[in-house]
Amino acid sequence: MRILHTSDWHLGRSFHREGMLDHQAAYVDHLLEVIATEQVDLVVLSGDVYDRALPPVDAVRLANETFTRIAKSRADLVVTSGNHDSAMRLGFGAELMDSAGVFVRTRASSVGRPVLVDDAHGPVAVYGLPYLDPDHVREPWQLAGRSHEAALSEAMRRVRADLASRWPGTRSVVMAHAFVAGNLGADSQSSISESPISQSDSERDISVGGVSMVPTDVFDGIDYTALGHLHGRHTLTDSIRYSGSPLAYSFSESTHLKGSWLVDLDASGLSTAEFIEAPVPRRLARLRGEIDTLLTDPALAVDEDAWVQVTLTDPLRPAGAMDRLRERFPHALVLSFEPDGGPHPGLRTIRPEPGKSDHAIALDFVSELRGRPASGEEAALLLDACDSCSPDHDLDQEVS
Repeated sequence: MRILHTSDWHLGRSFHREGMLDHQAAYVDHLLEVIATEQVDLVVLSGDVYDRALPPVDAVRLANETFTRIAKSRADLVVTSGNHDSAMRLGFGAELMDSAGVFVRTRASSVGRPVLVDDAHGPVAVYGLPYLDPDHVREPWQLAGRSHEAALSEAMRRVRADLASRWPGTRSVVMAHAFVAGNLGADSQSSISESPISQSDSERDISVGGVSMVPTDVFDGIDYTALGHLHGRHTLTDSIRYSGSPLAYSFSESTHLKGSWLVDLDASGLSTAEFIEAPVPRRLARLRGEIDTLLTDPALAVDEDAWVQVTLTDPLRPAGAMDRLRERFPHALVLSFEPDGGPHPGLRTIRPEPGKSDHAIALDFVSELRGRPASGEEAALLLDACDSCSPDHDLDQEVS
């Protein structure tokens, strides 16, 4: 059986206010091409279909179109909910969709009941575990502890109990949405993993009481575990992998290679796993340096069409920095300032002094912050601002 493992689509998400829906739709086109060209039998989508519990209408429309297209393809589809999804909304109509070969699993009560898919070697039991909030399942499942490890350990107890009741030789696939890691030694990750195992800026913290990690041995004995939640691809063991998100959703993912895992199961279990790269609609670049260098360095020509995050190191904050940068990098989105040598060493709290006007205090603050006085135009603007806040509009002018 040939399986395509993907996760964390986050339909409806924007990238620093830039719409991503067209890029997400392009990924769906790529996905359908892979299904056809690689003769995929099953697609598993391990959570975070949407970016938020109440997704925008156009994101729901794209999800509907995607599920319909996959249902019409040669592949079946199993979908689970992630921590960004509303289990109730995503799971609406799940029983109706089963008949179309689209299996949406969002309820904790369904854990341990697999989707059965057959190939020439017999059945494959696909256990779709929705995101399991420990606080929600602790009481009904009578968990001994309040943690993701406790919740997933109970879920896997149910999975193993069901698997043990099935025909000998039934192969197993588990889908889970969690922060999974093990005792990662030098040889425990393949050379194509993003390392180290860590979270990106675009991932929502799911820790409970400061603890979120689930050890890999929770999934022992499963032929393939398709993980979601982390946005970078990772190989924890040969049979336990994160696909990562298909698109970069923060500049912290600028070095990620995006795509999905193409997994083959033979008669005895996992045979091979190959990473299929996804198209990159627009590169990400993180630039650092003084503004004049960034605007003139010929080596940065490759970044002129990228989404750009800039950190300026000029000792004094340049005026109109973003406008100037966008003349060369029209897709610059994020700008920060980190002067070489750290913050201005003379920066101090400006306190009111007897006989000193609000305008003079504001000018002192600007001078301290920048390391140079305000310009005449800036000083006039600050004076207007101070006058507008003063009960006596002549006060600042008189004291000044």
